[in-house]
Amino acid sequence: MAVEQSLTPRGEQTRIHDIGYRHYDGPRLGRAYARRSLYSQSLRGSYGLGRSVKSKVLPMLLFVVMCVPALIMVAVAVATKAKALPVDYTRYAVIMQAVIGLYVASQGPQSVSRDLRFKTVPLYFSRPIETVDYVRAKYAALASALFVLTAAPLIVLYVGALLAKLDFVDQTKGFGQGLVSVALLSLLFAGIGLVISSVTPRRGFGIAAVIAALTISYGAVSTVQAIAFEQSSSSAVPWLGLFSPITLIDGVQTAFLGATSAFPGGQGPSTGQGVVYLVVVLGLIAGSYGLLMRRYGKVGL
Repeated sequence: MAVEQSLTPRGEQTRIHDIGYRHYDGPRLGRAYARRSLYSQSLRGSYGLGRSVKSKVLPMLLFVVMCVPALIMVAVAVATKAKALPVDYTRYAVIMQAVIGLYVASQGPQSVSRDLRFKTVPLYFSRPIETVDYVRAKYAALASALFVLTAAPLIVLYVGALLAKLDFVDQTKGFGQGLVSVALLSLLFAGIGLVISSVTPRRGFGIAAVIAALTISYGAVSTVQAIAFEQSSSSAVPWLGLFSPITLIDGVQTAFLGATSAFPGGQGPSTGQGVVYLVVVLGLIAGSYGLLMRRYGKVGL
């Protein structure tokens, strides 16, 4: 009886509510658009763009820290009318490796750990986007962000060198070699940072692990190389460089880009040893991509 009374219309008290979902009839842009959108948003997020002011502080600060030494070097070169820059283009990233490692440690987990922590990865895969699209977009975004971070000071050095009226051909050649070096560095560091960050949804653990893999490993390898050099085991110095990401890049650019090695005594790898370095670097990049595909292939199931 109560049900019958509730169904009886009572003038203005009667309401009809349509709570159904309306079908989308607009254009469907497909996987390519979704992949580009994920890439652009991830790249913007690497510098805090489109996020809170707090999220912008650290990446922008690290970007400034990367560029300020280059500005100082340029100012000194112009003021003193120097005949060469204080630092080679290929050497700059090695000197600033701690800043680069800190950037990867802060932005790698931000790129992927949040998706794991808030379980949004399956939501990505519920749309017309597959595992390969997600991995490529995230990898390309962090590598691009790293390239911007490492190439910007080289541009400052190059422009300053031209303003100081240094030899155009030599500076252009050095600048090109520097860009090749930081491009390889960006791919390697982005792969390592994303693989480590994808293991845990906890951002703090990811940051600590990335710092250990990139920065602490460099300190340990450099220390062991210095000990080997002092103990007259100079032949071991180039091979020890295989155990740290930044020394791998140093070895490749020394062997193939005519860079001056930062190894103790300047004893970088020979061309033959450089081939081994290059194979290891390319293997790590390919391996990182493969591990990310396996990781997110399981998450998307």
